[in-house]
Amino acid sequence: MSVAPLALYRRSLGNFRDTMSIVRRRFAVRPARYPRIPWAVWLMAWVLLTVAVFLCLDAAAGGMRGEWSPGFVRFTDFFTQFGLGGWCLIPAALCLIAANLTDWRGLSRQGRMLVYNWTCFAFLVLCAVGLSGIAVNLLKYGIGRARPFYFNDFGVLSLHPFAMDARFAGFPSGHATTMGAVFGILLLLFPRRWYVALAVTACIASTRVFVGAHYPSDTVAGFGLGLAFSVVSGLVFARLGFIFGQTSSKLPARKRTFRLAPFRAPRSKMSRVGRVESGEIRADRAQTP
Repeated sequence: MSVAPLALYRRSLGNFRDTMSIVRRRFAVRPARYPRIPWAVWLMAWVLLTVAVFLCLDAAAGGMRGEWSPGFVRFTDFFTQFGLGGWCLIPAALCLIAANLTDWRGLSRQGRMLVYNWTCFAFLVLCAVGLSGIAVNLLKYGIGRARPFYFNDFGVLSLHPFAMDARFAGFPSGHATTMGAVFGILLLLFPRRWYVALAVTACIASTRVFVGAHYPSDTVAGFGLGLAFSVVSGLVFARLGFIFGQTSSKLPARKRTFRLAPFRAPRSKMSRVGRVESGEIRADRAQTP
């Protein structure tokens, strides 16, 4: 059954207003209890690691640019494309658009939970990857470090603040920032498989060095920046009750009700927390004007 464009617009606008109302209400009624993460310690470790990599590896990486075998460069050039933010942001944006056009009140309990979980996941990706992408672009053009392509002309540390030239947009790496954000999301969702997520995302981030686009310290700085944005996004989502639950001393814990595939367990095995979560969603939607 087709829906008239005006009716679709009204539904979309109504869903958006409902969502904003839910977020404001949850911020108002849920206390800001965040885990005691030693941010200063992690920041210092990140800075020291970036400086150590700069002192030990950047000059060597600049001198080796162009000396890698053509086959290896083509191999890394293929995988470096997966560090583009569009791979994450475009599907997430399309998912949010589809959810915003959905008639939530006409869905079953399981359908509502599925759309709700996909909406929360897409919003988490947009926050972590999108916001870190904005931050890294502000930083890289504000700092203006020359890329390794121009190592012979400018050296390993040539800064041209606000030159607004892609040649001087090396620090931090945008691709590495995206991979750091992806790693952070996977770390929060699958903490027991963190080493697999780290290996994959770090390898993709490191390809920026081999294709000659960034120094090693650029990738380390960018990776840490993206990871930080993911963790902060997860903490805020946990306060709102989206995807994660709040904890007092650890990272946000993923809720048992968070599933991106249809839940087909027998009714006798349906968890109480699942029924409670579905009830909260219905109540949130029902209370919006």
